[in-house]
Amino acid sequence: MLDTLNDLQAHTRRFEPELRAAVARVLASGWFALGPEVEAFEREFAEYCGSAHCVGVANGTDALELALRAVGVEAGDSVITAANAGGYASHAIVAAGAQPRYADISETSLGLCPEAVEQALDSSTRAVIATHLYGRMADVIALREIADRRGIALIEDCAQAHGAAHAGVRAGAWGDAAAFSFYPTKNLGALGDGGAITTSCAQTAERARRLRQYGWESRYVAGPDGGRNSRLDEIQAAVLRAKLPRLDELNAARRAVARAWVDGLSSDAIRTPDVAGTDYVAHLFVVQTDERDALRAFLAEQRIASDIHYPRLDPEQPAFAAYAPAAPLVVSERVRSRVVTLPCHPELATALVARACEPINAWGAR
Repeated sequence: MLDTLNDLQAHTRRFEPELRAAVARVLASGWFALGPEVEAFEREFAEYCGSAHCVGVANGTDALELALRAVGVEAGDSVITAANAGGYASHAIVAAGAQPRYADISETSLGLCPEAVEQALDSSTRAVIATHLYGRMADVIALREIADRRGIALIEDCAQAHGAAHAGVRAGAWGDAAAFSFYPTKNLGALGDGGAITTSCAQTAERARRLRQYGWESRYVAGPDGGRNSRLDEIQAAVLRAKLPRLDELNAARRAVARAWVDGLSSDAIRTPDVAGTDYVAHLFVVQTDERDALRAFLAEQRIASDIHYPRLDPEQPAFAAYAPAAPLVVSERVRSRVVTLPCHPELATALVARACEPINAWGAR
């Protein structure tokens, strides 16, 4: 179906026997938080990502905040991030007591531009958050080099990039720490909220484990850093374990849908993204056009779902208006006014996409 961006009912049916067995297993165990299912998922997901450690938490935003705190970000520090990714990194930075500092994005990946990051760095910068937007990995090689040279932390925001890989290294293994969301619409989605932090630093992992449960250094003894209640529950961990072995299969299906859109859309009025390579896992299929309102109105007439990811840059949000960028975000502002998201999920038939392209091409040629 093209009248929705996702089809979670069909996706759940794909896994229904495994999901029922996973939930039944947890119910029979009588252990519902931070138990054997969480421990097993942490091991399996760390291995999948190529990281030494995984720490399950309650959601992706908590994962970002706790990752920042785990690598040593403190009040008064600044953290560089992109402004075009929905505000999630900014929320996490502010929650960690730091200040977001915005750098412009690359025309190709729509992730942070390394040259813009260099220009945004100052003595207060403690970390960079690289968001792998829409399922396309940011320029991790250049950003890793900058972080190493400047002695700051690189945090990957992998909420939209489960399973993506660049140069044979998966998202989640490039940063000093990485944050994942398992919201139901993600490439690896739970039946509710969930998140995780991956890292290959034992000290960072141990600190993240303390921070997710009140900062406990031992039971009922909270250390000086404090913490929060951010635990991944056993049912969600069991669900994720059921889906993880088929993540690469799901990503392949998403890529096929994205390729069908690219192959089918021929109008010069619509710019399609680069969908080649393993560093793209098609979390969202996002085109650009100078006629966004007209295109979305036409799509609605055709009963083709669309959305805007994302309609406002972070400094335009009232919550972050105090953090105006030091330099104009020229590319971010241009892209923000042009992006349109089209349906892309592993249950979508490519034949439907091919048929939908015909009227869209006719609209573009009018």
